[in-house]
Formats: sequence, structure tokens, C-alpha cells
Amino acid sequence: MEVTARDLKFLAIGAVASVGLTALLTSQYRNNVHAPCRIIDSPLPLVRKTLTKEQQKRLAYDPDALEGARDVETPFGSIRVYEWGPEDGKKVLLVHGISTPCIALSGLADELAQKGCRVMMFDLFGRGFSSTPDPAAQPQDIQLFTTQILLVLSSSPLSWTGDGNRFGLIGYSLGGGIAASFTSHFPNLVESLVLIAPAGLMRSERIHWTSKLLYGGFLPRRLVEYLVWRRLGGNSSAPVPSQNDVKDEGKVTATKAADEEAPSHPALMRDSSAQISARRPSVSIADVVSWQLTHHAGFVPAFVSSIQHAPVSAQHSSWKSIAARQPLSADQRLLESKVLLLLGKDDTVVIADEMCEDAKEVLGDAVDVRVMDGGHELPVTDADIVAQTILDFWSQHAP
Repeated sequence: MEVTARDLKFLAIGAVASVGLTALLTSQYRNNVHAPCRIIDSPLPLVRKTLTKEQQKRLAYDPDALEGARDVETPFGSIRVYEWGPEDGKKVLLVHGISTPCIALSGLADELAQKGCRVMMFDLFGRGFSSTPDPAAQPQDIQLFTTQILLVLSSSPLSWTGDGNRFGLIGYSLGGGIAASFTSHFPNLVESLVLIAPAGLMRSERIHWTSKLLYGGFLPRRLVEYLVWRRLGGNSSAPVPSQNDVKDEGKVTATKAADEEAPSHPALMRDSSAQISARRPSVSIADVVSWQLTHHAGFVPAFVSSIQHAPVSAQHSSWKSIAARQPLSADQRLLESKVLLLLGKDDTVVIADEMCEDAKEVLGDAVDVRVMDGGHELPVTDADIVAQTILDFWSQHAP
């Protein structure tokens, strides 16, 4: 068959169109392929590389301050885990708050271990010596924290789950919100639930409008991180936001309103000067937060993302589901059929009266509320009293 010039023209047009379509589809495919999340390293590799053992001991957070340390490598980065206590003791997992790493709960863990418990703690992503999956791609939400807890449990040389194994779960502040949500999804894993000054039911009126603006996605992420970094005690000599971020001086702009938050979000309350642990009597809670601000590049992004995405408020449905399971079979309910809720009488972050009222509304008879002397740092400053209260609660409901 003879190929005419017209045929060649159509063939050429078709070839060009085919190449163009192929290039377009290839580009779309590449754009849709999920790139691995960037991991922000914890300070640990640099600490190990550049400091002697003696120098490490002088850090606000000494990586060898607690027993049973291990680093668990995961697709989300490394997780710092500690586990100690009798191997045949009641297993208890502790989850810390938004700003301090797990060493803040070491006093409570020590008290429980001394009374025969097998305790395990870990640094949440972006705190202490755990890495940070970049919050720009991986928000600090309950999906991430649930995955982290399961990774931590699976890293133990002992069996914490399966074959009838269940464990006690203690959550403090943000960790309380995480612990409650985790329990609502995995009732067959959690034997006892203790919430200390927990997040989860924080009333919306407690969050100032400037905080809603600051964390609502209206401002550039880097600017929000800078403002939070400064509010948490960052170096005042750091570079200030550019003029593109701060305009109309003298007017109440979005940026200026956010900058003048003082501190209107409860999570930004000034950190305590109380000692972080009996093991480190010269180190305060504020010292450890300051150390993270200086040395952990993932800390502030993780902090901001936690306020935006973690189970801090509006968790009524997940708490109600815990209560709804208490009449069920033994493997689906808590051993005590109640959540133990510990509150500080002088807490200015989680208001005792409000939390007591709201918790009873969603949990009904499935909650035992204890209001104790102390503030938000209750499990840090009064670890012995908190531990004994927990142990007494467990013993009262022992089978």
C-alpha cells in the first residue's frame, strides 16, 4: 500500500500526541507516587558521636539515665524506649505529655517497679531521643501515636500482648488523650486505664481565639513554629520573621494577634521549675524543655502538629466507647470496670472541676475520679503519692 504525504502527516501528528500523552501520564504517575516521609533525626546520634560519657551525664536529659534503654528502628525513625522491673510483674506502659520526654514520668515508673511492676516508657516522636517523621507530611495524630505504641510493644523481649496478655496503660496530659483513644480502639490489649490530668475533653472556651488562629492553618507553618519556639523559651536572639510575614504595624493583624498570645493555649503554659526526676534533682522540667528547643530539630514542629492534630479535645465519642464496653466480657472491658482519673486541685491547664464534670458525663459510672493536692505536674512532683493511689486502686479491684 502506498503511503501518501497526507498519511505521513497524520502519523507524525499521532506520534507527537502519543509522546505528549506518555510524558503527561508519566509526570502524573511520578507526582502521585508517595515519597518517603522525611525523618528529622533525634539529638542522640550527635550526642553519642561528640560527647564523652561524663559529658552526656551532665545533659538535662542523659540518654543513660534510665534502665533498659533501647533504640527501636522503624519506618518513622528511631524510638527511644526504656523497660525495667520484674519480668513476671504487672506490665504497665506510661505515655508522657506534650512537651517533656518520658523521663518526666521516671519517678512514677520507679515507684511502680519497686512495687513489683514491669514498666515501659518511650519518647513520643519529636521528643527526647526519638526521631520525628516530618509533621508536614505525617501529622502528629492518633494514627501516628497508635502506630508508635504498637511498635514499642512489639520491641519488648517479653510478650505484652496475645495469649491473654494485657497491660496497664497510664497516660499523662497529652499522653492521657492518647491512652484513652488507644484503649477505645484496642480494649482487648488494655487491662487497666489511668489518666492523669489528661487531654481529650478540654473545653473549647479554654482555647483562646488567638490560639485557634495560630493553629488553624491560616499562618505560614514556619512562622507558627517560630512563635511557638519563642513562647516555649527559645533564644530571643533568633532571627525575627520577615516583613512579608509581619505587616501593618500597629494594627491587630493575624500575625500580631498570634504573636501576642500570652500564652492563651493551655499547652503553652510556662514549664515548671520543679525537678524532672528524683534521679536528676538538679534538672527542672523547664531545663529539659529548653534542652529540646536547642538540640532537637523536630521538637517544635512536633509540638505544633500535636496541638493541631492530636486527641487534645472533642474526644467524647472515644471516651464514651470505653464506658460502653464495661458491661461486656472480661477480655473487652477494663479489669476494674472503671477508668482511674487523677486530677490536680491547683492545675491551671486541666481544670479539675471541669474535667470531673465532663468525664462523668461521658464515662458515667465507669470512672473513679480523685482530686489531689498539686498542679499539672502532679505525677512528676508527687510521684510517690500518685503511684500509691494507682496501686491501691488496682488492689481494690484485683480478681
